[in-house]
Amino acid sequence: MSAYPAYVMGTLCIVGGITGFARTRSIPSLVAGVGVGALYLYSANSIRNHTANGLEFALGASAILLLSSAPRFAKGPVPALLTVTSAVTGAYYGQTVYNLRQ
Repeated sequence: MSAYPAYVMGTLCIVGGITGFARTRSIPSLVAGVGVGALYLYSANSIRNHTANGLEFALGASAILLLSSAPRFAKGPVPALLTVTSAVTGAYYGQTVYNLRQ
């Protein structure tokens, strides 16, 4: 189990939220990007330190990002990229959690 996908997604979400705010002054972009990014980074740190529920938090962050970006999938490249990357990351962490539970 690797924390790298969560570190990458956390960083991308935070940078994306700050960029969205800088370009359009969108407070929801800032709050959502930093919030989901922080959740990813927290889960990555938990995975790396082998503490409880790190994988579950990463899976939850992926689900939140997927559910919030999927309705906007066709509106441009950024929502489409968010949808695809959150689905891939969610599949990775979902499979990891599933394999550990068996």
